[in-house]
Amino acid sequence: QVQLVESGGGLVQAGGSLRLSCAASGNIRAMGWYRQATGKQRELVARITSGGNTNYADSVKGRFTISKDNAANTVYLQMNSLKPVDTAIYYCNAIVPPWDLEIWGQGTLVTVSS
Repeated sequence: QVQLVESGGGLVQAGGSLRLSCAASGNIRAMGWYRQATGKQRELVARITSGGNTNYADSVKGRFTISKDNAANTVYLQMNSLKPVDTAIYYCNAIVPPWDLEIWGQGTLVTVSS
């Protein structure tokens, strides 16, 4: 069974940067990052396919970059120019072949102070 292990969350001041990592223990088809702020629904932040195609939430375009290391089965989320509204628990998500099962990481807290 494929598992996801996240790292890289923490506390940062507004305007700062953080890098999140998510390592998958097996083969995956696509990976992404979602976030959930207190009292809000979980939302997509960024996704990347096995072919390298990416898509981003409008709120993070130009500030966040998703990338992957295929050899390490790891996806990264580089977050720059962070804002207090980016404060949330960030969850790694992956689609696992051959049945396209969707799995989630345990979540990592990102707190941006003003």
